[in-house]
Amino acid sequence: MESEEYGRIAETYIDTVYKVALSNCKNSADAQDVVQNTFLKLLKGNVEYKDDEHIKRWLIKVAVNECKSIWKSFWRRKVECVEEIVDGPQFEEEKQNELYDVVMKLPHKYRVTVHLYYYEEYSIREISDILGIKETTIQTRLMRARKMLKQQLKEAWK
Repeated sequence: MESEEYGRIAETYIDTVYKVALSNCKNSADAQDVVQNTFLKLLKGNVEYKDDEHIKRWLIKVAVNECKSIWKSFWRRKVECVEEIVDGPQFEEEKQNELYDVVMKLPHKYRVTVHLYYYEEYSIREISDILGIKETTIQTRLMRARKMLKQQLKEAWK
C-alpha cells in the first residue's frame, strides 16, 4: 500500500477505529493499542478493498478482533483495570454525552452491538458480518440492550 493512500485511510478512519476500540476495551490505553495494531496490520498486510466502506468495515472487524485478543490475554484475565472510560467522545448536546455514558455501562456484548448500530450506523446484517454472529443474535442483543437502557434511563429520570 502506498504511503499516501495509507495516510488518507488512517486520517479518515482513525477516530472511528478508536471509538470502536474504546467501546470494547473501556480504557484509553488498551484502545490506543488496538488502534495501533489495527493500522499496523493494514500497513503490513496486503489488504485489497473495493471502496472506502469496505476498508472501514475491514478496520472495524480487525479492531474488534484485536479487542477480543486483549480480553483473552493472560494479563487481562489476571489483572483488574481500575481506569474506566474518562475521555470518551464528546457530543454537542449534554444529553447525548449522558446517553453515551449509560451505553458504556452496558455489558460488553450489548455495548459493542449498540455502538455499531447507533453510533457507526451499520445495519444488523453488517454487524453480523463484522462480529461473526447470527443476525437473530444481533437483533436479540439490540432488543435486550434497549430494554436495559430504558430501565437505567427511567431510574435516572426519577
